[in-house]
Amino acid sequence: MMKADPRFQRLGLLTGADTLEALARCRVIVFGIGGVGSWCAEALVRSGIGVLDIVDSDLVCITNINRQVQATESTVGLLKTDALRERLLSINPACTVRALGKVFSREAAEEFDIGRADYVVDAIDSLTHKLDLIETAYNAGVPIFSSMGMAQKLDPGRLKTADIWETSGCPLARLVRQGLRKRGFAGHFTAVYSDEQIPPRGEMGTACGSTRCLCPARNRDDPAAPVEWCGSKKVINGSSVPVTAAAGMILASLVLRDLYRRYGERKEAG
Repeated sequence: MMKADPRFQRLGLLTGADTLEALARCRVIVFGIGGVGSWCAEALVRSGIGVLDIVDSDLVCITNINRQVQATESTVGLLKTDALRERLLSINPACTVRALGKVFSREAAEEFDIGRADYVVDAIDSLTHKLDLIETAYNAGVPIFSSMGMAQKLDPGRLKTADIWETSGCPLARLVRQGLRKRGFAGHFTAVYSDEQIPPRGEMGTACGSTRCLCPARNRDDPAAPVEWCGSKKVINGSSVPVTAAAGMILASLVLRDLYRRYGERKEAG
């Protein structure tokens, strides 16, 4: 039996030593580390996960501060993966955290070595890349937990988990179901979703989504250069941290509960 890490003693008192050992051996890949994925990644590291890959190509924008765990005044303009990796290692230096500042795509799937992961967490916004990831993980036989749309919501109490084919009331989940059907996908995986949908308010203007950026001028190669990466965004939706963070925590709990079911409950039953 491994020596208990005092950082995770309180979790071990709940789950037992076997689950903690399983967590320490576990490799999880979190795709998308924004308002949902960043909180999921932190929850996994605070639970003693052994190896964590975090995947995202975006830079920290000042408008991320309202909901993303790595977004602060000092990290604006940095790669989200680099900023989050530093924070995660400050929590548990013994965790192996790989920061992959790139976009997942079907063509580049081999770069992520998904087949050797124990779990995949999908917190990607892009529909095409989301569908590609779901198919890739499923075909590799790796359990995947997927976040649906978390924008335009205020009530974390309305978050639910269900098989993707049983979700309802979430526009993104509907698009995912439609996209998977078109691809002939008939597999099953757990999704986190909400049927809450607050109409957008047009009272506040925003420069995001245009060529003007709200962020301070900061560039990884040239600090004096203007930062205008927000211009690639087509739609800007409202979002709240109680909802996005709660969704990330639920995704992390799905990993924890699955490991507990396999190691903790099994030992109790034996």
